[in-house]
Amino acid sequence: MSTHAKRERLLLADLLETAGSEAPTLCEGWTTRDLAAHVVVRERRPDAAGGMFVKPLASHLERVTAEFTAKPYEELIQLIRTGPPRFSPFSLKQVDEMANIVEFYVHTEDVRRAQPDWTPREIDPVFQDALWSRLERSARLMGRGIPTGLVLRRPNGQTAVAHRGTPVVTATGEPSELVLFAYGRQSAAKVALEGDENAIAKLQETKQLGL
Repeated sequence: MSTHAKRERLLLADLLETAGSEAPTLCEGWTTRDLAAHVVVRERRPDAAGGMFVKPLASHLERVTAEFTAKPYEELIQLIRTGPPRFSPFSLKQVDEMANIVEFYVHTEDVRRAQPDWTPREIDPVFQDALWSRLERSARLMGRGIPTGLVLRRPNGQTAVAHRGTPVVTATGEPSELVLFAYGRQSAAKVALEGDENAIAKLQETKQLGL
């Protein structure tokens, strides 16, 4: 059975291919080529991927990413589509599903929503629940540095606290939209914000949401 992560991987590859190598994305300063190289390095070069979080490895990550960015764009897309090599932990279905559902969903929307003619897509309830499950676990990590309290709320009333503090802002939306909001795509996420007006303004502008 196809997993959510596998489906999003293939959708991302298709979107990157259709958009071409120099299309904009929601990742500030990144074209589709940059985004494709990032995805490939993350799961094929663990020696470099650590530089996303460990400063001493950042220069190594930069060099390796530059090498992959220089590869033919079609090759990068094929590497994404075929998935990680056998020696990669991401090759295990359980690891792929746990680590890549949000990764590929967010980057798929990074490509889709950066295009002027994008339209919302239908997301089935099972996938919405899977996204919510991962958001519940990561909410506090995503919101650790923001300047206000933040509660994420589904239309059904389920909530996750991203940051404790005052004043509190409540973001309400489907899990798919709340994921984008929590991962720093505030301007593109379709959520309703309630709370102090100044706090909402700060939250919409902060770059501290996400990793």
